[in-house]
Amino acid sequence: MKELLTFLAKSLVDYPDEVTVTEVEKDNALVLELRVNESDMGKVIGKQGRIAKSIRTVIKAASTKEDKKVIVEIMQ
Repeated sequence: MKELLTFLAKSLVDYPDEVTVTEVEKDNALVLELRVNESDMGKVIGKQGRIAKSIRTVIKAASTKEDKKVIVEIMQ
């Protein structure tokens, strides 16, 4: 999951070297914390959060294969 989220985020931003994804285990779920350059935040979130929602949908669909709950958090 971490690799997929990293790939998606790096494809969207102007500063792909500053994309970091951290995995944290919380309450039987895997939380992926995505951090990007401050100027790229709008590109990852999108208008009215549409891109962020799409990213979460793709990750959720990929996680069903592994029977794990995965949550994507976009951090500042």
